[in-house]
Amino acid sequence: MEGSCAPASGRLLLLAAIVMVGLNLRPFITGIGPLASDIGAETGLGLQGIALLTLVPMLLMGVLAFAGPSLQARTGARRSIIVALVVLALASFLRLFVSAGWQMVATGALLGLGAAVVQAMFPGLIKRYFPRHVGVVMGLYSAMLMGGGALGAQLAPLVATAGGGWRAGLGWMALPALLALWLVMRSLPKDTQDEVGANTTAAFLRRPRTWLLMACFGLVNGGYSTVVAWLAPFYRDLGWTAAASGSLLAVMSVCQAVAALAIPVLAGRRKDRRPWLWLTLAMQGFGFAALALQPEVAPLLWVAVLGAGLGGCFALSMIVALDHLPDPVEAGALSALMQGGGFLLAALPPWIVAILHDLTGSFTVGWVLHLCCAASVAILYWRVSPASYARAMGPATPKSRTDATCAATPSHSSSAVSSTASN
Repeated sequence: MEGSCAPASGRLLLLAAIVMVGLNLRPFITGIGPLASDIGAETGLGLQGIALLTLVPMLLMGVLAFAGPSLQARTGARRSIIVALVVLALASFLRLFVSAGWQMVATGALLGLGAAVVQAMFPGLIKRYFPRHVGVVMGLYSAMLMGGGALGAQLAPLVATAGGGWRAGLGWMALPALLALWLVMRSLPKDTQDEVGANTTAAFLRRPRTWLLMACFGLVNGGYSTVVAWLAPFYRDLGWTAAASGSLLAVMSVCQAVAALAIPVLAGRRKDRRPWLWLTLAMQGFGFAALALQPEVAPLLWVAVLGAGLGGCFALSMIVALDHLPDPVEAGALSALMQGGGFLLAALPPWIVAILHDLTGSFTVGWVLHLCCAASVAILYWRVSPASYARAMGPATPKSRTDATCAATPSHSSSAVSSTASN
């Protein structure tokens, strides 16, 4: 894809790893909603307790993202991702044996830990190994995140029915994590020593633009975490079955995946991504308004539009963060920090909506809350123009590390991929 020093087979294997890793980062969250009633009945978790199964992983995604650049500098991206995938597989396997609510929350924490490390590393790696196709490959990665969400929502209740209970509906997720682990070990180049230092990370945290990106990312993904946690229970309250409500969540996730893949390609024709960001935010606003006002009129349409808005906005937000800096490692560090603050913020809405539900007896107020959040993000993104990138982040770095990638000498087929960023 980039440069002539990497054969197509190596690049395809790395893309396969990106696809498989992305598919593993959301099923453990989206699989909870369709099984929430069964999990609560057997573990004693109430509505707010079930919300912790989304809140705790999202909090850890935020906290660990802040540590991502330092972890990458100390341990290396490849080793960190391998360990994280082992944790994801182990935690999913352990869910076959849980019996108490605290055990579910603990496995959720492990899953959030593993996902956090991967998410902190991957955007920078994509910019490094695919510098000429960042939008397309980031769109592919984002689409797989959303596709994994669809997979979890759809398969969790089906496997639970076939396998004898909700534990099987969650435990099967260890298998794709093991496959992703194998692909990463085969394809990802060995770690290099040219990673960003703590001083650069601290400098980013002193810049208002970093905090603005965090706020936008967090408010949008707060809508995602709420929908994942409560869309299926919302429709179960309206009389839907677990399988039907899970299918609705899967439809939303599929639309997220399609939009996450397609919209970055369309937006790539111009440097200013904001018109497309505003379109995705308008779609979110429409979807949340429809859920609040007419949830049973055309639910498939409502969740499809909402999913497309959430998926497209997620992918574009990641790309905008990477656009701010030419250096792939520093751009990855900015992306990690954006995710850190963003996921900390995004962890809270499912719990807040659970409290609002307990107070009002309805999820309607929660949908209105996220309608307001989408409107707020649309206003905040007005400041994020391409002309402001250099000024917002300070002077450009004197040396890009993009060319250094071909010097890596990983084992197996990864030696073919390590050169993809050469120009």
